[in-house]
Amino acid sequence: MRKSIVSWLPFAAAGFSAFAVLFSTATSPAADTNGPAYQMWAQDYGPTHNERMEWWRAARFGMFIHWGIYSVPAGVYHGQESHHIGEWLMRDFNIPVAEYAAYAKQFDPTNFNAEEWVKIAKCAGMKYIVITAKHHDGFAMFHTKVDHYNVYDATPWHHDPLRELAAACRKQGLRLGFYYSEAQDWHHPGGAAANKHPDADVDAQHHWDKAQEGSMDEYIRNVAVPQIQELLTDYGPGVPAVLWFDTPVSMTDERVEQILPLLKLKPNLIINNRLDEHHLTGDYETPEQKIPPNGIPGHDWETCMTINHTWGYESFDHDFKSTATLLHNLIDIASKGGNYLLNVGPTSTGIIPQPEVERLREIGRWMQVNGEAIYGTTASPFTTQLPWGRCTQKATTHGTILYLHVWDWPADGKLLVPGLKNKVARACLLKRNFLGWPKRLAVANGPDGVTVTVPKSAPDKISSTVVLKIKGVPDIE
Repeated sequence: MRKSIVSWLPFAAAGFSAFAVLFSTATSPAADTNGPAYQMWAQDYGPTHNERMEWWRAARFGMFIHWGIYSVPAGVYHGQESHHIGEWLMRDFNIPVAEYAAYAKQFDPTNFNAEEWVKIAKCAGMKYIVITAKHHDGFAMFHTKVDHYNVYDATPWHHDPLRELAAACRKQGLRLGFYYSEAQDWHHPGGAAANKHPDADVDAQHHWDKAQEGSMDEYIRNVAVPQIQELLTDYGPGVPAVLWFDTPVSMTDERVEQILPLLKLKPNLIINNRLDEHHLTGDYETPEQKIPPNGIPGHDWETCMTINHTWGYESFDHDFKSTATLLHNLIDIASKGGNYLLNVGPTSTGIIPQPEVERLREIGRWMQVNGEAIYGTTASPFTTQLPWGRCTQKATTHGTILYLHVWDWPADGKLLVPGLKNKVARACLLKRNFLGWPKRLAVANGPDGVTVTVPKSAPDKISSTVVLKIKGVPDIE
């Protein structure tokens, strides 16, 4: 059930959107699929959905980048550390528009290197990148012609990082997507703002500065629409591959209908489900900072998650998840048929924090050996959680490959695959040697399933992959 936007969670670790726990990303049973925005989406984009999603479904792993002038204060305002997340600093402290805009003059990321960022993603095994083109603070991280409140015109840096990333992604073979806050914009008059409740210092539109007052319809028409058009036309073939919308506050059908036709400018474009206020339009669903216990059957979905607690850089957030946790998240998500969009928050100097880089390198080393068990796989055929780990699968012309992701290696060397009734044509570790596939593992069918005899020691301390090739589709009791 979709929860109403009635409260603010200032201490939530739930991510870049204050609505992470307020919005359900699944379509509500009561949602009106007869509305004009949904009908427009279904008619214009529904027929090509599967074709457009093909590369995304195979990718399974991507990088989210939250970067903007909020990295200058880095979570600290007048000496007070934020209890929330870096990119929400302006709203958390109700910073006046002019005062916040002055951070742009201090934003000079001379250490930014687009090729290095893309190489970090590629070496981690990521197949696509989504970067914040404009977050809720209204500052454009691209050279927009709408006004001068952008990274090229308002900072001493005078670069368009999206253009440089687009070139680097083409060179390295990764897809590039853009995050765009279509509704919330705390800088431009008429832009929406979150309901921070209770909050006595805001007006009926939750604005705290007279400079924010104005018509939301005019904001959509004069800011959001032309900027989205620029993002869809200024960065060459295939860019963006994804448009990632967020927090659709007051995004009525009428407002959404102004944006939907623009998507035709990129026929292969895919978008998430955060464009309209009912989460009806879009190609995939977006659970945030959580993994659905059973996935979202029948839907494409992507969990976005931070490596520490914040999305936008905070200088004092050093609570980084371990590589084991991040890898288990990736495997768990793939085993449920979803994608993993893992965030990095660069500094104002253009550096991805070293603890994040180190974890991505470690993930990449695992992916070099085990990536086959992630890319292009589909959800586990097992309806209950496996006691030792997770499973992904691939259909082949000769049957099915089951990839058993073993987190808890059996001390007795006997790995039971519960309920599997198929005969196993081949079993081995997913660990190549110079002769090709490693030696076969012994298997035996029994009343409780298939037992695989495995080596005494696990090949990988975090997750080892056992491969089972079976004929036909999995037959599981």
